[in-house]
Amino acid sequence: MKRYSTARRALPAPGRALDDGEDSAGGRGKWSGAMGYLSRSVFRDRLARIREALGEADLAALVVLTPENFLYVSGYFLDVQPWERPVAAVVPRDEDPFLIMHELSTNHVRYANEHDSMWIREVHFYAEHYRLHRRTYLTPQWPQMAADLLRRKGLGRGRLGVDSAGGPITRVPDLLPDLRLVDAGRILREMRMVKCEEELALIREGAELSDWGQARYRDHLAPGRPLAEIDTLVAHEMAAEAVRRFPEYKVEIRVSGLTGPNSACPHGISGDYGQVVEAGHGIVNIVIPRLNGYVCENERTFFVGTPTREQASAFEAAVEAQAAAAEAFVAGAAMADADAAAQRVFERRGFADRIIHRTGHGIGLAGHEHPDDIAFNYRPLVENEVWSCEPGIYLYGVGGFRHDDTVIVKAGRAEITTRFPRDLESQTIPAKGGRGR
Repeated sequence: MKRYSTARRALPAPGRALDDGEDSAGGRGKWSGAMGYLSRSVFRDRLARIREALGEADLAALVVLTPENFLYVSGYFLDVQPWERPVAAVVPRDEDPFLIMHELSTNHVRYANEHDSMWIREVHFYAEHYRLHRRTYLTPQWPQMAADLLRRKGLGRGRLGVDSAGGPITRVPDLLPDLRLVDAGRILREMRMVKCEEELALIREGAELSDWGQARYRDHLAPGRPLAEIDTLVAHEMAAEAVRRFPEYKVEIRVSGLTGPNSACPHGISGDYGQVVEAGHGIVNIVIPRLNGYVCENERTFFVGTPTREQASAFEAAVEAQAAAAEAFVAGAAMADADAAAQRVFERRGFADRIIHRTGHGIGLAGHEHPDDIAFNYRPLVENEVWSCEPGIYLYGVGGFRHDDTVIVKAGRAEITTRFPRDLESQTIPAKGGRGR
C-alpha cells in the first residue's frame, strides 16, 4: 500500500511537501495522469499562478471553501457538503498548501492518495462527535481550528483571500484580530475560464460519449414511450459504454428530456413525470457526461413524425442561430458577438420575442461556470475558453427549439466538440416504431 502523509487529530507537525519529481508513494516517478487524472504539472502551474495573483493583491494566502474550487486546487473530489461539514484548502503565498477536512473523508483521502488523484498532501481532520480518547476539534469548533492552524503557519495576521464570503470562516477574524478576510473569488474564477490541454482532452472525451448517447436517444424515441423511461435507459446504456471506454475514470452521467408542449419550459417542469412521447411531439433533451470532474453539454431537438410548418420554421431558426453563434466563438472576438449573432438570426426569422435566455455560458468543473454575462460583456474571447453554445426559442403550447454544443474558443475557427447531427431530416423519427427499438 502506498504511503500518504496527513496531519491527524491532535495536530502533529505538518506533513512535508513532495518535491517536483516525487510521486504519491514517496518515490520518484510520475505524479499523476493515470486514469485520466490531471498531472502534477497542471497543479504546479495552477499553484504558481495563484501565488502570482496573491502577490499582486498583497494577500498572504488564498482560502478555498467551495466544492469546484476545492477540486481545482487540490485534485480532490469533495465527498461532503461544505455547508454542513466545512472544508478549506489553504494556499499560502510562500509555503506549502494544506487542507482542513471532516474526518468522514478519512478513507476517501486514503483512496485519493493511493490512486494519485490528490495533489495536496497535508490534511488536518476534525470530528463531529465527542470521544473519550484522541480528542480533537469538533464541527462547532471549526473556526478555532482554522485560527490555530493559520497562527501556526504564520498566517494569523494580514490579508487573507477567500473564494466565498460565508460560512464559519467569517468567525475566524474574531479569534485573530489582526487578520482581515478579503474577497478573492476572482482569482480562481478567472483561472478556470481558460483550460489547459489536459482539461480539454477530458472535455473532448466527454463530447464523444455524449454523441454516442444522443444516437441511443434517437434510437429509443417512439410514440407511446414514457420519456422518463427513455432518459433512464439511455443513461444506463451510457454508463455501460463509459465502463468500457473509461473503466478507471470518475464518471457521472445526466440524461433528461421534455416532450411536446412541456419542452417550452427550458429548465424542466414541476410535475408530469409520466409524460409520454406522442406522434407530432418535439423533444428537447440534454446529455451531460462529467469525466474526472469535467462537464460537457450536448442538447438536441427531435421530432416524432413530420413536424408542422410552425415547428419546422422554429427548428430551422434555432439551427441557423446556433451555427451563427458558433462561428463567433473565436479568439479575439468580443464575447457579446456570439450572443448578437444568434439574436440577429432570430430577429430576421421573426422569433425575436421568443428569446428568453442568453446564448451560452462557461463550462468546466461545473455545468454552469463563469462567464455568465455573454449578452453584455465586450471583452475579447481567449483561446481555450470552453462555452456552451445554445441559443433557443420557446413557443408556449408548442414546444422548445434548442441545440447545445460544447465549444472551445480557437484562433480563426471554434472547435465544436459535440458533433451529433442537427439537421431536420436527421432529427425526425418516424411516427411508427422509432429507430432500432
